[in-house]
Amino acid sequence: MKIKKMIKPVLISALMGVASTNVLAQDVVDICPNAESRAAIHGILEGLLKDAQTHVDGNGGFGFEMWATIVNRDGIVCAVASSGDERGDQWPGSRVISAQKANTANAFSLPGFALSTANLHEATRDGGSLYGLQFSNPVDTAAAYAGPSANYGAASDPLAGNKVGGVNVFGGGLALYDSSGNILGAVGVSGDSSCADHNIAWRIRNAAELDYVPAGPHADGNDQIIYNDTSSSGFEHPACNDTVADVTAALPATRTVDSGDAAAAE
Repeated sequence: MKIKKMIKPVLISALMGVASTNVLAQDVVDICPNAESRAAIHGILEGLLKDAQTHVDGNGGFGFEMWATIVNRDGIVCAVASSGDERGDQWPGSRVISAQKANTANAFSLPGFALSTANLHEATRDGGSLYGLQFSNPVDTAAAYAGPSANYGAASDPLAGNKVGGVNVFGGGLALYDSSGNILGAVGVSGDSSCADHNIAWRIRNAAELDYVPAGPHADGNDQIIYNDTSSSGFEHPACNDTVADVTAALPATRTVDSGDAAAAE
C-alpha cells in the first residue's frame, strides 16, 4: 500500500486518539491524548506541508517556507510543523499565527457549516456582520511563547497538548471533516501571503482526505476563499496579487460525504 493511502486512517486515528477510524468523533472524550498520538500527527503534517509548499503549480505567493498547526475539536494543539530545515527558515511570527488560524477555523465551523479564516476577512471589518470577532478569544501567551524555542516545529513543540486560542481573519485556516461528516478539528498555515497560506492549507487538507466539507459561504457550497471581485456575500477576501485567483480556481474540489465510501476504498 502506498504511504499516501495510509495518511487518512492514520491521521484520523491520531486526531481521535483511538485505534479504529470507525468511531464517531463526538463519542471521543479526549483527542490527541498523548505524546504518541501527537508525534504521529506531527510526522504526517510535516510531510504534507512540505509537499504542499513545493507544489509544482505553485501557490500564488512568494514560495516562502511555512508553518502549519493542527488542533482538535477542543482547540488543543496536536502538532506544529515547519517546511524549512531550521526554525528560522520561515517567519518566526508565523508559528503562532498558524496556530491561531487553526483555532479560528475550528472555533467557528460546525458539523453542518464550515468557515475558513479567509471567509471571515470581510465579515469582521468595521461595519461587517461579524465585526469584533477578531478581538475575542485572545491568545494564551504563556502557551504560545513557552520554551524551549529549540523545539519549535518539532514533535515536542511546547504548544502541543495546549490550547493556544486566538482569532485570525485572513486566509490559511480550514476545518477538517472526515468521510462520515465528523468535524475533527482544523489546520492552520502561515508564512507567505494570506492567499498562498489558504491554498497550501487547502492542499494539505485534500491530501489528507479530510475535506468532506458539508457546506459553506462559497457558491460551490464549501469554505473556499471568495475573492472580492467574484461575490458580494459578505465573506470575501482580497486577492493578494493578479494571478492567485487562477491558482485557487485550479485547486481540487472538496469531497462529499456521499462519495466517502468510494474514496476510502481507493
